[in-house]
Amino acid sequence: MTYPFRNVVFLSQRVPHPPDRGDRISTSHLLRHFREVGCRVRIGCFAEDDRDERSAEELRSFAAEVCCPRIDPGRRRITSLRGLLTGEPLTLPYFRHRELQRTVGRWMREDPPDLVFLYSSSMGQYVEAYPTPLRVMHFAELDSDKWAQYAAKSGPAGRFIYGREARKLLAYEQRIARAFDASLVVSDVERGLFRKLIPDVDPVVIPNGVEVEHFTSAGDTRREPHTVVFTGVMDYEPNVDGVLWFAEACWPTLRAEFPGARFLVVGNRPNAAIQALDGRNGITVTGFVETTPPYFDRATVAIAPLRLARGLQNKVLEAMSMGLPVVATQKAAQGLGSVPADTLSVADDPATITAEVRRLWHDAAEARATGQRAAAFVREHFLWSHMFARLDDALDRAAAARR
Repeated sequence: MTYPFRNVVFLSQRVPHPPDRGDRISTSHLLRHFREVGCRVRIGCFAEDDRDERSAEELRSFAAEVCCPRIDPGRRRITSLRGLLTGEPLTLPYFRHRELQRTVGRWMREDPPDLVFLYSSSMGQYVEAYPTPLRVMHFAELDSDKWAQYAAKSGPAGRFIYGREARKLLAYEQRIARAFDASLVVSDVERGLFRKLIPDVDPVVIPNGVEVEHFTSAGDTRREPHTVVFTGVMDYEPNVDGVLWFAEACWPTLRAEFPGARFLVVGNRPNAAIQALDGRNGITVTGFVETTPPYFDRATVAIAPLRLARGLQNKVLEAMSMGLPVVATQKAAQGLGSVPADTLSVADDPATITAEVRRLWHDAAEARATGQRAAAFVREHFLWSHMFARLDDALDRAAAARR
């Protein structure tokens, strides 16, 4: 059977390659699916550094065309302030670029696609004026809620600017959801929030998958006793907040009880506060690593102590796939749906998080059994092939509704 969408325009905030952080894990695999079913794909995205530009060059080896202007995050933050004058959310001018606007306009006029697939609501501004092709927005989660969470935990200035962004961006998300043919989110929790805030649109749930062939443990030979691991981009505020909170509220107690304990903080772009942890009290901050499975295999427990989070956390899925027992907050775990209690430890306060790590360290056999159940759970529920089938069904239904 011929895939019905042969000509695809794919837009995302970041270069959709390689799959080395949350949004890129999703976009890279979605793009791979469109390639595997034979689509001709044109890609629009942004590069922030030399590594991104090299990744964009790799995309050009198979994409029909790639438009990837380079942006400087510091300058873009200044550019985003135009939103205060125009009354729009600051996110839109941050991701607005003349080169990409011109290129997408040319694609839409000269060779209209069958499908426009966008990842993140800010990319909707590039195709709002072109209603003819099928337009699908992968929200993942509502970004407006992230800003609302930031506002709730900030001082007066933060409450004002983050609160404004939450309100303005939600209004824009509502407009996009109502105008586009389909809206996608990553979990039932996100669907519930979406339907509460945009009640006249019912989004389709398409969770992230796990590349289980990659995230499979090599065994226990490199396992280091009493070692916890956290993975994630370390200039991203929810990750920074979670690691600093765990390091202050939980780690000293664990380190006192287990003097040789190690805490591995694995991820690109550690900010100054995270870098300051390196070498202190058994904490190692790696910075960029080529691949994370070797670090999972050094640990005995993975943690996800996120206090600012929505959506489906890839760090949790990957650790589970590696056969590690995971201790996660409710916010970090909620996107997984219903997980058996003996497969994932959920704890929100420092005392309970510390107690769960302590329990798993004291009972190595139970820790390994929990990890094995976690790996089996991921392989049953979160294979990418299952997610691609859901995606194709959602696209077919959106096209049928359009007809």
